[in-house]
Amino acid sequence: MFQTVAVPIWLLVLIVLFAAVTFASHFLFPSVRWFFRRRAERLVARMNERLTRPIEPFKLARRHDMIQRLIYDTEVNRAIHAHARRNGVPENVAFETARRYAREIVPRFSAAVYFSFGIRVARWLSNSLYRVRIGALDRGQFQAIDPDAAVVFVMNHRSNMDYVLVTWLISRTSTLSYAVGEWARVWPMSALVRAMGAYFIRRKDRSPLYRRVLARYVQMSVAGGVTQAIFPEGGLSLTGRLAAPKLGLLNYIAEGAEERDVIFVPVGLNYDRVLEDRILLAADPSQRQFRPPFRHVARRFARHVFLRLTRQFKSFGTASVGFGKPLSLRAFLAGGGDVEALAEELMARIAAVVPPLPVPLVARALLEAGPQTEAALVAAVTEELAALTSLGQALPRRDAPELVRDALEILAERRLAVEGEDGVWTPTENAGPLLTYYAQSIAHHFAPEAPVAPEPEPVLAP
Repeated sequence: MFQTVAVPIWLLVLIVLFAAVTFASHFLFPSVRWFFRRRAERLVARMNERLTRPIEPFKLARRHDMIQRLIYDTEVNRAIHAHARRNGVPENVAFETARRYAREIVPRFSAAVYFSFGIRVARWLSNSLYRVRIGALDRGQFQAIDPDAAVVFVMNHRSNMDYVLVTWLISRTSTLSYAVGEWARVWPMSALVRAMGAYFIRRKDRSPLYRRVLARYVQMSVAGGVTQAIFPEGGLSLTGRLAAPKLGLLNYIAEGAEERDVIFVPVGLNYDRVLEDRILLAADPSQRQFRPPFRHVARRFARHVFLRLTRQFKSFGTASVGFGKPLSLRAFLAGGGDVEALAEELMARIAAVVPPLPVPLVARALLEAGPQTEAALVAAVTEELAALTSLGQALPRRDAPELVRDALEILAERRLAVEGEDGVWTPTENAGPLLTYYAQSIAHHFAPEAPVAPEPEPVLAP
């Protein structure tokens, strides 16, 4: 029993390796998971004491459990059977396809990542790039929202900074679960996005099975009271104007809102400078491809770092967020409205709170009257502000001369306008498309009867 046994080195290594794996899986890993889960639970408890809308248990459920619940859902199982019959494949193959879709969609929310890392990065990035301002906001309306209702923030989509900016501004109220497109499905971005509670959407996938899995996840999250944020336009605006709404996610939400009411909160965003403006203007509207050359991105990033290191960087101007009047889905549908009318109403409420900012105001004045002196631009912006006041629009805090000076400084730095020796500001030769892009972000305030501009985008059908 106590005799020495000689074994080859390779066999000894395998025995030790198997013993280490067994020890780790049966003793070490459960203890480590228990330790971090206890810490996460304490963090969530502290956050829920501070948040106006506490983190719902649905969002804290284990990802594996959520995937299992989703793929064994009755409606998803019907879609699996239909997929198998339609494509002539075994049901177990269709089931695995649904599992793959569920694993792709379901997030892996981490309160530690969200609050300890995500919110801090969002706050730093927002304040380091922009002067952040709150536009229209009626706190009384938000305090009156039913605490048992599911809240969905509906926003216009100007920039990928929208995610960052709104996540930070809402962080004192609740956590947000975003519907994110294919752009974030690359590692390590995908892991971070999932940890922040976002779920992925294949906007071009027409598979009925995929759409049913996505629909049921959205409906389960609404039934679980998860606070969400969606972009009804379905993608970034390529023209600066508000685009026509897509009905996919709104249909899913309306279909699954039987257990609790859904309160839509309109959010309007605007920027003095959109980071992707030139890329969006150059994009093919039919393909919606936003893939700038790596060399171009690297050069821009290197220049930005250089400006920061040499303390020459000035902010990109103002980024502002306005919050509109909340809308109850239950009350709207009870009044005879359908999903299409709901989408139009939400877009109208979003449009009403898109903030007018210096660059859009001055760009509009330059396009309408041509080259002007600074004094003439101040007079034109003063008239614009008076027109907005008559519409009840929330205005910038500064007066017209300050707004014009800020806008002209940004336009001059970007070589979009130059000042002549006679003091006249003139748009540069190739500035027209960019000036139009910014002017159109507020054009609807001056022509409220004009419909939102349709864009030839693929529709995520219900």
